Amino acid sequence: MKTPNSRPVVLCMSGHDPSGGAGLQADIEALLAQGCHAAPTVTALTVQDTVNVSDFRVLDRDWVLAQARAVIADMPVAAVKLGMLGSVEMVETVLEVMSQLPGVPLVCDPVLRAGGGGSLGKDDVGYAMRERLFAVSTIATPNLPEARILAELPQGSADECAEKLLPFIEHLLITGGHGDEAEVHNRLYCRDGSRHTFTCARLPGSYHGSGCTLASTLAGRLALGEELVSAVKSALDYTWRTLRDAEEPGHGQYVPRRLPLDFSQ
Repeated sequence: MKTPNSRPVVLCMSGHDPSGGAGLQADIEALLAQGCHAAPTVTALTVQDTVNVSDFRVLDRDWVLAQARAVIADMPVAAVKLGMLGSVEMVETVLEVMSQLPGVPLVCDPVLRAGGGGSLGKDDVGYAMRERLFAVSTIATPNLPEARILAELPQGSADECAEKLLPFIEHLLITGGHGDEAEVHNRLYCRDGSRHTFTCARLPGSYHGSGCTLASTLAGRLALGEELVSAVKSALDYTWRTLRDAEEPGHGQYVPRRLPLDFSQ
């Protein structure tokens, strides 16, 4: 007998990664692991592998709007997760979608660079996200290099970037791990002045899709009704475990293991 879906629905507006390490596949797997239902809306197509990205194409605005509207008309969306947008026009598209979802938490993962360093959008995309999209976002989850781009501080510390960005957004999680420190420091900054630092052991190697995993997991925890600081901790803990258990399917970065090998677990 079929039963109504009790899993919260998370609308994911992200790019497609054919390697399966990042993008919408990362979103879907991470949300499944949280007990959520992922509703993927494709914003862009990429040519990439576990080494780097070589090309991308942003989809037509009307096509993306049609995907999102179909989901919104059919399902009760409990949270929205953003990944690769790739153009200023797509930023405006997201704003139009969010106008139909008042009060729904939005997790913005400002994907501006692939894990291998390749660009996934022009610099004006970061500016548009900061100036327009952050205002409707619950939280943004940049890594430190992305935070520096958004804050226009090429050598800025996490604290300096947060000071520049908090006027635009209420909550900001700047993730670490891009230096050579023994421990990774992930810092949550809130506009009310409160700060929370979450530390974890540094793992060897580099990873493809860690940011997507974190942001989609966080969206899932918020969709489940978890309080924001607790949801951040839950998302960081889960993401660290996926990196600890990561696999090396190609010739480049490790891919997080977001789902158990044995689905009976």
